[in-house]
Amino acid sequence: MTETNKGTITLAYAQQDDQVVSTNVIAQVLEEQGYDVNMTSLDIPVVWQAVADGQADAMTGAWIPITHQAQYEEFKDDLDDLGPSIDNEAKLGLVVPSYMEDVNSIEDLDDQANQEIIGIEPGAGIVEATDETLDAYPNLSDWEQVVSSTGAMNAQLERAISANEEIVVEGWNPYWIFQRYDLKYLDDPEGTMGEAESIHTMTRLGLEDDMPEAYQILDNFEWNVEDMEGIMLDIEDGADPEDAASDWIDENRDTMDSWVE
Repeated sequence: MTETNKGTITLAYAQQDDQVVSTNVIAQVLEEQGYDVNMTSLDIPVVWQAVADGQADAMTGAWIPITHQAQYEEFKDDLDDLGPSIDNEAKLGLVVPSYMEDVNSIEDLDDQANQEIIGIEPGAGIVEATDETLDAYPNLSDWEQVVSSTGAMNAQLERAISANEEIVVEGWNPYWIFQRYDLKYLDDPEGTMGEAESIHTMTRLGLEDDMPEAYQILDNFEWNVEDMEGIMLDIEDGADPEDAASDWIDENRDTMDSWVE
């Protein structure tokens, strides 16, 4: 641990799994390098506003170019985009257990799984994309989306897999279910579930001049979906986010060292 105090950095994040994980990890890396770090939890639009206004120094959860397109267009001129920490690996789609061997595309869906797609909270972007998918594929004319909550979907997925039953759910990376279960995305020839995205780090303008070392660490911050999902799974299994992030850092010193070079 570095003894020199190099100043205070404020990281803004939303209470979403990927942002909780990435913010906890990069916060501890910065602390090891001698910075005091404040983590500020806000709603997604306010996270962008806070960094653009300089009330926060950085964020690590900008989904580009689709999910956060509105925020990016509004605030991009007031932010420094450091590029992706997760590069073209963030995606949404319809997901089935790998043991459903004859179902590899949305076009393969017929009468499986009671002709139901198990969704999450009403109004979520992936729920709206699923509605578009139901309209776009003629083979889904008799199918319906069943929405409730992410937790309820996870529970149904666990029950179905335990019984080796058919199920179709909404999935996204990064998310811990891909580390716990053997799952596969269904091909989407119509493209209604969207394309793969990247997760970018954004800083306020001026951070590079004010704290060049911290800025460089944030700029170097790159990892993969499996890293993030492993920490998510630890948290899902009861670990405190800070402890789960610390354990990952201890087990991946080579990766962390590449960020602080």
